[in-house]
Amino acid sequence: MAPTTSARDLELLRRAIALAASARRNGNHPFGALLADGRGEVIAEAENTVVTDRDITGHAETNLVRLAWRRFPEPALTNATLYTSTEPCAMCSGAIFWAGISRVVFGLAGAALDEMIVSDPDAPALFLPASEVLNAGNRTVEVIGPLLIDEASEVHAGFWDSQDMA
Repeated sequence: MAPTTSARDLELLRRAIALAASARRNGNHPFGALLADGRGEVIAEAENTVVTDRDITGHAETNLVRLAWRRFPEPALTNATLYTSTEPCAMCSGAIFWAGISRVVFGLAGAALDEMIVSDPDAPALFLPASEVLNAGNRTVEVIGPLLIDEASEVHAGFWDSQDMA
């Protein structure tokens, strides 16, 4: 059976994209994520803080998992959905898996982001879809995306052209 999305899923994904725009305005890379409980109520939000916190692990999804893990008991995370503006990287996917989150909805695909980034071809990169990481373990994580591709791409427009990726 194919994964299904609801109007609420799209609304929350748009909120994650708005968080990505906020991260960009705050001087960080344009990524945002939020966590919703089983009823679709937002219980936590996070932005990318790689630049301002000078922390290479400060991705929006990793920041969100850290926050949620401290704030909520593990069973609450099992029924949660993580919404993220862009497909989670391998590091973030691992954090999502270990936190017990059972569903991920994302906007822009990682492969599409890679095409936008103008960088040194020798710079380190991991090209591994979130679904491969999240479903390599002993439990199922539903992964839905890419969705709202044009909206999710817009927050990146012009950003990577001006970045020193070295």
